[in-house]
Amino acid sequence: MNSTPITRRQMLGHAAGAAGALALPALLASRVSFAASAAGEARFVLVLLRGALDGLAAAPPIGDPDFARLRGDLAPGRADELQRLDDLFALHPALGFMGEQWRQRQLTLLHAVATPYRDRSHFDAQDVLESGYARPHAAQSGWLNRALGGLPPPQGRPLPQQGGVALGAAVPLVMRGPREVASWSPSRLPQLEDDTLQRLADLYAEDALLARRLADATAAQDMAGDAAGMDGGGRAANAQLGQAATTAAGFLLREDGPRIAVLETSGWDTHANQGSVQGVLAGRLTALDNGLRTLQTGLGQAWQHTVVLVATEFGRTVAVNGTRGTDHGTGAAAFLLGGAVRGRVVADWPGLRAAALHQGRDLAPTLDLRSVMASLLQDHLGMAPDFIQREVFPDAGRLPRIAGLVG
Repeated sequence: MNSTPITRRQMLGHAAGAAGALALPALLASRVSFAASAAGEARFVLVLLRGALDGLAAAPPIGDPDFARLRGDLAPGRADELQRLDDLFALHPALGFMGEQWRQRQLTLLHAVATPYRDRSHFDAQDVLESGYARPHAAQSGWLNRALGGLPPPQGRPLPQQGGVALGAAVPLVMRGPREVASWSPSRLPQLEDDTLQRLADLYAEDALLARRLADATAAQDMAGDAAGMDGGGRAANAQLGQAATTAAGFLLREDGPRIAVLETSGWDTHANQGSVQGVLAGRLTALDNGLRTLQTGLGQAWQHTVVLVATEFGRTVAVNGTRGTDHGTGAAAFLLGGAVRGRVVADWPGLRAAALHQGRDLAPTLDLRSVMASLLQDHLGMAPDFIQREVFPDAGRLPRIAGLVG
């Protein structure tokens, strides 16, 4: 796996030890270009929610006769507080931006989805979600990194050297593999004065490699904008995801930049005091919703050619536990949004009656999340079906295509 650590402060830390700086692969140093929104310039963003989002709270099946009884006080609010999608599903009140996208027919809810994994380990479930294989630890590369090998070139231009970028503390498994990717993580070091940067630029002026590394790091840090600066609780979650979303948009808008980005957030493991309209989960949903709005704002016109997939490793139990939370489950909810999305609900709903539950406790999955991923790779990013089957999901056989997700 090739990756490029690129924050300015990380860059300067490496530069203090020349060997570290010399080891960093180059990130293209040109400034952001807004020409990337031209027709056909498809962009894809994967947002990983680590910890298992409660899909029954994020997209409650309020039309299911068993839902309110099983959820009790954790049912997310009165019907007039929710954002209705259809006769069966609604959105949590905290997901205001997603509601706007729904009304513009740019949001698709995917419910009762899962990977092939059926146990309840976060670590193993995330490995399956990111590797694209049916069992944990079957591969050391991720499905999205492997997919980079099948990207068709943009019209009139070669493919960028780095087709993808990972934004977070480390490059996640889904983006590790043989294809070179860029990486970015927010720095915790204090802001450097412009005078200090100029002195470093002067110092490195006679060394082409170090000068290029400094320019790369400075350009990447500029993409982060002003999203940093909040701290504490939900404000910190808002700031972190907002900064990553702003930076992701900066990368995706470059003519010579990546076409695929991965963002990740944690804190979705709501075993206790989950809350309903207010509380821990509502705060996390608000941060997610704000981050997605920031991504749309940053992409501008390029949003019209973008698909965002929001996914988690598994769902949560239908019934509430003894600490006013929910435990690890199976069936989950996922979301597609963006200007390229053809909004609708995709759900073969199994129901929540006792006989329909997986192992008597979980929403039963009826849709393989890999079918969603494969359909997007084919229909949105233009990859060949044979390549997807052979290289991206090699142990899945011919995954059923879900028609009409984009258009």
